[in-house]
Amino acid sequence: MRRRRAQQGRAQPCRGARRAILLALLSLLPHLALAQNVVPESATPNGRTFSSGYSFVEMSGQELFANVCQGCHMEDAAGASGAGSYPSLVADKNLEASEYPVDLVLNGRRAMPSFASMMSDGQVAAVVNYLRTHFGNSYPDPVTARDVRNIRR
Repeated sequence: MRRRRAQQGRAQPCRGARRAILLALLSLLPHLALAQNVVPESATPNGRTFSSGYSFVEMSGQELFANVCQGCHMEDAAGASGAGSYPSLVADKNLEASEYPVDLVLNGRRAMPSFASMMSDGQVAAVVNYLRTHFGNSYPDPVTARDVRNIRR
C-alpha cells in the first residue's frame, strides 16, 4: 500500500499519525469553546469569568473590578505607580457623588480609558456600586442603570 501511495506521488499519513492529529484537534475544542463564551462559568479555572471580544461578560461589581479595574488599581484598590500612576480608590472622597465615578467609567480621564462601549448601563452601575461600598468606602445610595443611562447621554 505504501508503494502505491508513493507511486501516486502523494504521501499519506499513517493511521497512527492521523489519530494523533485528530486527538490534538479534539484537545483544542474546550479552548475554542471558552474563547466563544459557550463554556459554563463553572468549567473555567477557579470559577472565574473571562470575557472575549470587545464587551465584558462579567455582571457583578466584584467580577468587573477583579477582571477590569484591578489590573491598574490593584487587588486592594490601593493604586500603583511605576510605568504610570494609578490612583487609590481606598476611602476615596471622589466616590461620594455617584455621578463622578459613573462619568469616569463611561468617558475615561487621563490614562484611564473609556469603558462606555464595553459595558452596559447595568455593568457600569454594578462596578460603581461595588467601589462605593468596598475598600473603605461607605456610600450607600446605589447607582441604577437608569442613572447611568442618563449620564451616558
